[in-house]
Amino acid sequence: MSQPAVVFCQCKYAQVLPEAVKNAALKALRDSGQPFELVDDLCELSARRDPAMARIASAGPVKIAACFPLAVKWLFHAAGTPLSGESAEIVNLRSLSAEQAEAALRNSAVAPNVPAGKSIREDGSKPALKSEVGAWKPWFPVIDYDRCTNCMQCLSFCLFGVYGVDDDKRIQVQNQDNCKTNCPACSRVCPEAAIMFPKYKAGPINGDVVSDADLNREKMKIDISALLGGDVYDMLRTRSERARSRFSKERDADKALAERQKCLVKLGSIMNEVPPEVLMSLPSPEEIARKAEEAAAKAKAALEPNPSTT
Repeated sequence: MSQPAVVFCQCKYAQVLPEAVKNAALKALRDSGQPFELVDDLCELSARRDPAMARIASAGPVKIAACFPLAVKWLFHAAGTPLSGESAEIVNLRSLSAEQAEAALRNSAVAPNVPAGKSIREDGSKPALKSEVGAWKPWFPVIDYDRCTNCMQCLSFCLFGVYGVDDDKRIQVQNQDNCKTNCPACSRVCPEAAIMFPKYKAGPINGDVVSDADLNREKMKIDISALLGGDVYDMLRTRSERARSRFSKERDADKALAERQKCLVKLGSIMNEVPPEVLMSLPSPEEIARKAEEAAAKAKAALEPNPSTT
């Protein structure tokens, strides 16, 4: 049997793949003389809608050495080039040992493991993504439409304009460049754990299997945010403003800045690892209120019946 096409993702921008596994698998491929395609980062290719995604998806039997199959599936979906569930195997370098990864890549047989479910949006439309990657590290949410219930929690929560809706009022990632690098906050408010960040360190946010415990934990966090007043960002901004007021009175400006950053780091850990730079970038309380109202209005409008279908 002829060898299938092999694509190897180096995860250039985040390096979440274990170095020992990645290097051993790559060396094994090179030593075997087996042809393969080396790509810098599937996330970047997806964000750019690079033609390579379509070529890989239509290549016939293919093995893709990357990360979790669920994340890879929806990265290809986000690029508008769904993978075949019958001829694509995802070799998960994040969870396999070096020996297991080498064996899987050298095996001429393809063991299809793209998660079952939708392969592309029912209406065939593609998310309206844009990308000017440059120095931007490809970090953006990927929606699992098998789990998504279109509740609009993410649209209501995000203040940075990452989310929008299509003509059929279906949630989608529209402006991934606006996403704040290393911040997984929107995934924390999704009651169905349907939002993934493939470069995140832990599951289920990185595309790992979603368990009942994960769902219970996510729903609990939404309840907590409601108890805090429903506007988590407003709470964050209020606390950071208080911190600024307190530490601006310090005579030592460097010390004041260090103390403020320490405060924000602690606050970030409370709010599920929201990076300090994201907290620092939050707009004024007035701007937060305006953006929150706009996001809530968009979410409300998206949930209303479409007049053309009633």
